[in-house]
Amino acid sequence: MENNTISKHPTFYAVGLSYKKADAEMRGKFSLDSLAKDNLLIQAKNDGLDAMIVTSTCNRTEIYGYAQHPFQLIKLLCENSQGTIEDFQKVAYVYKNNEAINHMFRVGTGLDSQILGDFEIISQLKNAFIESKNHTLVNNFLERLINAVIQSSKRIKNETEISSGATSVSFAAVQYIMNNVPDISSKNILLFGTGKIGRNTCENLVKHTKNDHITLINRTKDKAEKIAGKFNLIVKDYADLQLEIQKADVLVVATGAQNPTIDKAILNLKKPLLILDLSVPKNVDDNVKELSDVTLVHMDHLSQMTDETLENRKKHIPAAEAIIEEIKEEFFNWTKARKFAPTIHALKEKLNTIKESELNFQRKKFDNFDEEQAEIISTRIIQKITTHFANHLKDNNTMVDESIEWIEKIFQIETAKNE
Repeated sequence: MENNTISKHPTFYAVGLSYKKADAEMRGKFSLDSLAKDNLLIQAKNDGLDAMIVTSTCNRTEIYGYAQHPFQLIKLLCENSQGTIEDFQKVAYVYKNNEAINHMFRVGTGLDSQILGDFEIISQLKNAFIESKNHTLVNNFLERLINAVIQSSKRIKNETEISSGATSVSFAAVQYIMNNVPDISSKNILLFGTGKIGRNTCENLVKHTKNDHITLINRTKDKAEKIAGKFNLIVKDYADLQLEIQKADVLVVATGAQNPTIDKAILNLKKPLLILDLSVPKNVDDNVKELSDVTLVHMDHLSQMTDETLENRKKHIPAAEAIIEEIKEEFFNWTKARKFAPTIHALKEKLNTIKESELNFQRKKFDNFDEEQAEIISTRIIQKITTHFANHLKDNNTMVDESIEWIEKIFQIETAKNE
């Protein structure tokens, strides 16, 4: 992609960090809750940035947007999270223009997910776009790009089997429980936290374990009751957490707290307990491992499960990549066409001006001048000339900026630039 800004800033960037280089603790430092994301977008607007989206999930925190320099985006991320510039430099990445676009396609289609084929990220990208739109921080380029990524995600989901089997960390958690807890249908399962991962885990637990001993606890009880009602489960007060943990065989923690909510001080166990911490930042203190009856499994461990399902999914990567390339090519053609469209329009106007001048001259010169025929012929010639120029500019080998400059210089035209 050349300098196709459609923005007052010259370059499109993707900056962020993910599970690939940043462990759960580091990802936790850079995680952004709703308020932090909102503040970041407000700050970006005040800083004069005009197009960006921000995502923060268990596995990654990223900013996609136009800037003069990537540090403008990195600074926004660090100032609205607990992460530092030094931390960022150790584990993060910066992609520019084409690479940034390629990265968003891979993230949005589940090819870059911690569990290959996890499609939960696409809804998070959609929501991030809506949040940016509410802050008037989107432009036509960003909207078109998001829509292209969404289209790729839908087609890959419908046309390949890359999402067959386990599709998320929540399913991997349930798979782990089923593989490691004998007679799971008769065990007491306690789910603490009913956010998105908590809800998905709950649904998978009900669906796959056939267990009717599942208890939900959430700081906001009515949220837990809504989910419990859907699956006919038990809800307990947050104040009962310590007592319910004593009864549990399996504890799944999926809260959005910024600090650990479970530590060894509140565990007064009477039997062995398996704890799965699906939270980022970690919500279970590592000191629970000091208790002999506790087995602690964190999300990072779950993501490393390379079972037969995951191996089968890898076979579908080429088909998924082919779909991405097809839609990406359409997107790049649109960006190029959008860039040179004003020049082609101005060229056509210039040629029409020349045409009108010449027709006026010929009218005066010939009494029997066939104006209708001359109009048809000259209009067709203008159309063929502008089509030739457009095809030249569409060619992948064309230096678009240089060609536009020459066309404008030769025909002495000025074009309105896209903002």
